[in-house]
Amino acid sequence: QVPLVESGGGSVQAGGSLRLSCAAGSGDIGSSTCMAWFRQVPGKEREGVARIASDGSIRYADSVKGRFTVSKDFRNFTLYLQMNSLKPEDTSVYLCAARTAYCSATTDFFDVAYDYWGQGTQVTVSS
Repeated sequence: QVPLVESGGGSVQAGGSLRLSCAAGSGDIGSSTCMAWFRQVPGKEREGVARIASDGSIRYADSVKGRFTVSKDFRNFTLYLQMNSLKPEDTSVYLCAARTAYCSATTDFFDVAYDYWGQGTQVTVSS
């Protein structure tokens, strides 16, 4: 069973919008105390984009502040990422992640801190 399944990726022009979804494969994973979105391009390290804690607190990477919005439906354990004003440099594979440990400012955007991962969804932004 895949822990997390992303959907909603696609191709858009610069300035466009996409909404990504991440469905948890089980309630145990979906109720994780810390869930996040990362992105990765070939040959580069995974980059933390946004994370949301079980108390609803949110943190964003500087590169997406004001453009991306992370949210979570705590009833059906689904994580979302609304991406607006997309730029070509946002082109990447987007992955969602979850962990049982609490969110922490020191580890939020370290991929090794997460226990569960999805397979990713491709987002391509053309200029």
